[in-house]
Amino acid sequence: MHDTHDSDYIFYADESGDHSLTSIDPQYPVFALSLCMFKKSTYCRSVVPNFQRLKFDYFGHDAIVLHEHDIRKQNGPFKILTNANIRSRFLNDLSICLEKSSFKIFGVVILKNELTSDFFPENPYSLSLKITLQQAYLFLKRRKQEQMRTHFIFEKRGAKEDTELELEFRRIVGGVNDIGVKFESFEIHFSDKKSNSTGMQIADLTARPLGLSISRPHQANRAFEIVASKIFKSKKFSFPSRGIYTP
Repeated sequence: MHDTHDSDYIFYADESGDHSLTSIDPQYPVFALSLCMFKKSTYCRSVVPNFQRLKFDYFGHDAIVLHEHDIRKQNGPFKILTNANIRSRFLNDLSICLEKSSFKIFGVVILKNELTSDFFPENPYSLSLKITLQQAYLFLKRRKQEQMRTHFIFEKRGAKEDTELELEFRRIVGGVNDIGVKFESFEIHFSDKKSNSTGMQIADLTARPLGLSISRPHQANRAFEIVASKIFKSKKFSFPSRGIYTP
């Protein structure tokens, strides 16, 4: 039964890079968080069916999880992409799928070697989470939906990491944020990658392109070009001089 207290929107999050400030990968000194927001009606009507169709077209079934790393490395079922013709067609069709899908990205990219920890004692994940949740709150408030129950889905990473993330989420929505209000209607959920959620896969596919758009701005980044128009433009919580970017 439909709960009238639910908002019209749902959010899925995934990250790229790790949030360690002690061991920084010189090839990718980045932490990026992509929080993707969908209007539930559009998500059901067109986003999910389009991705299901893509999976049936290339793999013959829909139990495939579109994982950016596996696609890029041509791992597992994505070995078919070693064929240049198939790879070109698949990447083009995947791009069309993303382009046609209606969603907004609330993104944060942190260049870890530029982050001044004396100003920001939180780790990059906590910092990014706070910024994206604040952006989500302001978006919902504009639509007078900030008081309605809204679900935020994160990928399961491990018991310890999930507990830490949940505590951080509850701290931020409990009022420890830059807006200074409680986001009482925000609820957190953890989903296994194997659950094959389309929203989770879109968050995964967009996180690394966000990171690369800031860390290697002059490198060709087709995936970012496709989703750039979907980014929620807000410089409100951006501090480029201190390594914190909202693309």
